[in-house]
Amino acid sequence: EDVVNPLSMPFTRSANAAIDKVRVQHAEVAEMLSGYGDSDLLCYRADAPAGLVQRQAETWDPYLDWAAAQFGARLAPRTGVMHAGQDADALARLSRAVHALDDFELAAFHDLVGLSGSLILGFAAAHDVAPTPEIWAASRVDEAWQEEQWGEDEEATVTAEIKKVAFLHAKSFFDAAKQR
Repeated sequence: EDVVNPLSMPFTRSANAAIDKVRVQHAEVAEMLSGYGDSDLLCYRADAPAGLVQRQAETWDPYLDWAAAQFGARLAPRTGVMHAGQDADALARLSRAVHALDDFELAAFHDLVGLSGSLILGFAAAHDVAPTPEIWAASRVDEAWQEEQWGEDEEATVTAEIKKVAFLHAKSFFDAAKQR
């Protein structure tokens, strides 16, 4: 009764982050998040097995297509994990969209991008491209595949659920920020 537990107040915690952290370094936060575009999760694909290759393409290509139509920013998939830079003009377009977010939106967007590992999925959530749980699941294609092949890792499942709850909260906070 007499103790304030910030963990029990996620919207207050997010608002505090927007005011105390993002507002004082908006450009830096926006630039850091923009950097995800050059190494976006959706662009790094497996070369095998065929089932995973197909699942990645079927799940991730529609989001890349949406971003190309929405922002005029086509990010190109690559096979493997070695970095290969993306088109500078596409990255600049995505960066402008990130920098245009206000402090509260950017605080939420930080979690949407950071938790999913994808600038494109962060934008997809912000723009309601698909239901939020579906976007979260898209960020976990590789993990879901591994679980199907080798079984559930209980610790990884618990961690993933915590991150999913945080992702869903970030989307709710983003939506609330848009309505202010």
